[in-house]
Amino acid sequence: MNQLVHRRYLERFWAVAGGVNIRIKIIGIVLGLVFLLGLAVTWQVRQLLSQAMYTQLSEQAVAFTRDLAAHSTDPILLNDLYGLHRLLQDTQNNHPNVRYVFILDTEGEVLAHTFNGGFPANLISANHVTDDDYEHTAILMTTEGRIWDTAVPIFEGRAGTARLGLSDTQVLQTINAVTGQLLLTTVMVSVIGISAAVFLTWILTRPILDLVNATQAVRQGDFSYRAMRWADDEIGKLTDAFNTMIEALANADAERLEREQIRAQYVYGVIMAQEDERKRIARELHDSTSQSLTSLIIGLKTLEDNCQHCRKQNGVVELRSVAGQTLDDVHRLSVQLRPSVLDDLGLPEAIRRHIADYRRRYPLNIDLAITGMDEKRLPPEIETALYRMIQEGLTNIVRHAEAHTVSICIEYSDDKVLVVIEDDGKGFDVTSVRHQDGHLGLYGIQERAELLAGKVEIESQIGQGTSLFIEIPVIARTAELMEKR
Repeated sequence: MNQLVHRRYLERFWAVAGGVNIRIKIIGIVLGLVFLLGLAVTWQVRQLLSQAMYTQLSEQAVAFTRDLAAHSTDPILLNDLYGLHRLLQDTQNNHPNVRYVFILDTEGEVLAHTFNGGFPANLISANHVTDDDYEHTAILMTTEGRIWDTAVPIFEGRAGTARLGLSDTQVLQTINAVTGQLLLTTVMVSVIGISAAVFLTWILTRPILDLVNATQAVRQGDFSYRAMRWADDEIGKLTDAFNTMIEALANADAERLEREQIRAQYVYGVIMAQEDERKRIARELHDSTSQSLTSLIIGLKTLEDNCQHCRKQNGVVELRSVAGQTLDDVHRLSVQLRPSVLDDLGLPEAIRRHIADYRRRYPLNIDLAITGMDEKRLPPEIETALYRMIQEGLTNIVRHAEAHTVSICIEYSDDKVLVVIEDDGKGFDVTSVRHQDGHLGLYGIQERAELLAGKVEIESQIGQGTSLFIEIPVIARTAELMEKR
């Protein structure tokens, strides 16, 4: 459980740290190092300076007190209290750190002093530092600060004791002044470090941002952009590699465009050849076969009129009916091979007429919706391919789906045409059908879509109908190629 909690906190930390800008990271690292180094140096210097100065203060207290004891011997032996008092005043005046000075006789009575109100009036606690037979030093804690109180015997204790209190005020002022200077130096170094970090991050992030711009340009299809090489470091090598990659992508894109142009020419040639052949066959059916059937029907009609009492008159009537039905079938077949309305009025009207014909011939409820194509004509090969794919889709529904309702939606945008054909038929297993032979209708639709760089998706389940999605990109180069031809 604890490991899971730690992992979550670690992941959250990395998520937050990873989301911070690289400039802020570098500035934060530099600033943190400068502050840590500055604080560590300041603390260490303060400790060493305090230790040295307080050691010196203790030595000064002993030295001042010994000097006072040596000079106090003659005034005490001569009972010169005035001279003794002058000595104490001079000692305190000559040494600003001296808080107080007083002399005790052998009985412990005060002979002279430099303070008022007793000794010491604001004492909080005392801590003995040194103590021997002749002299001792104690640190007195007062409301004014610490005082090094030192006692030294006068004339080996036979003339009394000299006591002196040395304040650490000047020591604290010196330590605080040095600490303040170190902190100020730390702040100045931090400012310099931040400036250096900003300049460093600018140097580091400038080529990276240039690479980002190059990446965005490549993503938008602009292969002419080249990132600038700012230095001969690792990022410079990365820039060279990136520019080489862009050049390779530009060459690949040029090859792709050339292949697309060749593909467009091939598609145009294949589709136009197919449609020309369909036109030829439709024309032959209309001109030759239809005329022959028409002549046959006329001949049978004449034979019927001239042989009203013949025993074979009923057979002649049946032959004329069969010939008439065959003529209708040939006419319908020629229209299906190449409807003239597709060339004259465009894809929407051709689809509408084709669906109207299906409604008359089959018991199907067909819904049609066309958007975005009222005033626009697609390239001829795309219109022909879409017409054939919709025609093949309806044929598959009539032959295999056993459907009652069919919905056809054609949507045209600036760069693609989307066709959706749905039915409520018996459906089928898409996976199994794709691996079986004999389904030429679906293969024909897919092949036509691939020739136009499109794609086909089939969604179907047994008993739940079928949905056919056809997406064809409208390539401007194809239209230009058609205009050139």
